[in-house]
Amino acid sequence: MASDQIPESWRAALEPVLATPEARKLGGWLSAEEKAGKIIYPPRGARLAALEATPLPEVRVVILGQDPYHGPGQAHGLSFSVQDGVKQPPSLVNIFKELESDLGIPRPQTGNLTPWARQGVLLLNNTLTVQDGQAGSHAGRGWDAITDACVQAVVDAGAVCVFILWGSHAAKKAGRVKGLGTAAHHLVLQSPHPSPLSAHRGFFGSKPFSQANAFLDAQGRGSIDWAL
Repeated sequence: MASDQIPESWRAALEPVLATPEARKLGGWLSAEEKAGKIIYPPRGARLAALEATPLPEVRVVILGQDPYHGPGQAHGLSFSVQDGVKQPPSLVNIFKELESDLGIPRPQTGNLTPWARQGVLLLNNTLTVQDGQAGSHAGRGWDAITDACVQAVVDAGAVCVFILWGSHAAKKAGRVKGLGTAAHHLVLQSPHPSPLSAHRGFFGSKPFSQANAFLDAQGRGSIDWAL
């Protein structure tokens, strides 16, 4: 992780956890995997892209993902997002279907969600790396504590925030973060994951985008322009 520098606004929250033996073990393991010739996504330098794109004081919405997409050219450090010109994965297609149903915004041509991140939407995966072609392959290797610290930092900042939790992994993460959702200036929206395996069990029709905007507006923090 040496080439992935911590953005300044997140440094105080992350430096302690990155100094732990567990985090150093994760860094050593990632280096060994790469030296063994394994392809890891996203590439070095992009693994903390969500934090770079959304400084801590600007976070208004947190969308938690599971781990990066595991196909070539897809992952670039933002949960559910793919690089420009890359085919939209099924989960992202379903997110855009719900966006159109909820707010009437037609499905965009791009799957790059950077414009959301720049408006204060923290697009954070629970695990920040994955091996090529092997979904979930880096789960349990030590990323959880690091990304838990990111979410805890948002909670501790005390600002108005909406937490959008899609699926069981996001719900479990929320359960590890102290104070999430217990304050009046937090809104927690929970539903099944947008994956085709679960989207029809309550993701479709959950209206997360309009609910988030209504809450942010009511709290005086301004709505998100979800169009891309």
